Amino acid sequence: MSNLRYAVWAAVITVSGTGALGQSVSPDTSVARVGDYVERYYARAQSLVVDESVAIQPLALDLRAEGFPRRLTYELRVEWNPDSDDDVPAKVTRQLLTINGRPPKPDQEPECLDPRSTSPEPLAFLLADRREKFIFKAAGLGRVDGRAAMMIDYRSVKPETPKVEWRKECVSIDLPGRARGRIWADPETAEILRLDEGITGLVDIAVPAAQQRAGGSPYMTIERADSSIRYRRVAFTDPEESLLLPSSIDTTTIVRNSGSPRVRISQTFGNYRRFVTGSRLIP
Repeated sequence: MSNLRYAVWAAVITVSGTGALGQSVSPDTSVARVGDYVERYYARAQSLVVDESVAIQPLALDLRAEGFPRRLTYELRVEWNPDSDDDVPAKVTRQLLTINGRPPKPDQEPECLDPRSTSPEPLAFLLADRREKFIFKAAGLGRVDGRAAMMIDYRSVKPETPKVEWRKECVSIDLPGRARGRIWADPETAEILRLDEGITGLVDIAVPAAQQRAGGSPYMTIERADSSIRYRRVAFTDPEESLLLPSSIDTTTIVRNSGSPRVRISQTFGNYRRFVTGSRLIP
C-alpha cells in the first residue's frame, strides 16, 4: 500500500488491510488482470532509475499553503524480489541528493516527514498473494486525462490494532486493515492509470507521557490521510519500449493534537533512465 506520512509531533503512517476478495469482481476478471499487470510492471520497473522531487508543505485550517515547503530530491529505484521471505516483495529505495537545493551534510539526520530511504511500493497489494486482504468491487467506467478507464473500488475488511513506533519526537504508525481506495485501469491492457487511497475512519493513537507536550492531549487523532498517484507513459530507446510510470503522488494528512496537524506532501518524478547492463544507463 502507499505510505501515508504526516506529523504527530511528526509521524509516518502506513495503511494496509485484511479481508477477502469481493464477489462483484471475480478473480479471473478485472482484479486478476490488474494483478498480472503489476507483476509484469515490477519485472520491468526494477531496471529503472528516476529523480524524485519532494515538497513537504504545512497547511492552514483552510488547507491553503502556510509558510515555506521543505524541498528534497532523491534518486529512486524499485527493488522486486517475488521469492523473498520479506513481507514486502516490492520496495522503493531512495538516495538523498539535495535538501532545499543544497547537498546534505555528512551524517545529517532526516526530519520526521522526510520519505524513508526504503518504503513499500504502492501497487504491491494487487499481487496475487495479497489480494485476499481486500474486498474489491467494480465501480463502472470513467476517464483519466481523457483516457477511458475501468474503475475498481477496494476496502479492507477488518481493522487491526495500529502498530506504533516512536523515535524521539517522531512516530511511525502502521494502520493495517484501514485502507479504502479506487483504481483506474485501462480496460484493454489493465495498465494502472491512477490510484487513490485513504483511511476508512478516524483513528486515535495514544501518546506516551514522554512524548506528550505540556498541556497537550494524551491522544492524537488521525482524521485524514488521502493520497493520489498518477501515471504517465515514458518512452525508452535501445531497445524501444514504453511504460506507464509514476508521474506524481499527492498526499494530504490531518492529525488532531499533533505538532504538524495539516500537511501536504507532493512528489513528482522525472528523468527516467534504464539500466541495460551493470554500468550503462539509457534514457
